[in-house]
Amino acid sequence: MATNSHPWRLDRRINLSVLVQLMVLASLIVGSWVNLQRQLDLLQRDVTMLLESHKSYTQKLDVLSAKGMSHEYRIEALERELGER
Repeated sequence: MATNSHPWRLDRRINLSVLVQLMVLASLIVGSWVNLQRQLDLLQRDVTMLLESHKSYTQKLDVLSAKGMSHEYRIEALERELGER
């Protein structure tokens, strides 16, 4: 009767070992998933900030372009005036 209980304990230990390994694997998967989600949130925040910065620079470039065109017209008008004199 002692020989029958020994293999059962061995099977139980193996099953418990497999169960522990599965739990560790599951916790690693969940931990990796949480870390990935956090990294994606940080990336999304960085991309949003980059897009806002790009929008701001684009607006500034548009203003500078408009000012540049205005200055060009003024210079052309001054050149015409000086040419007529």
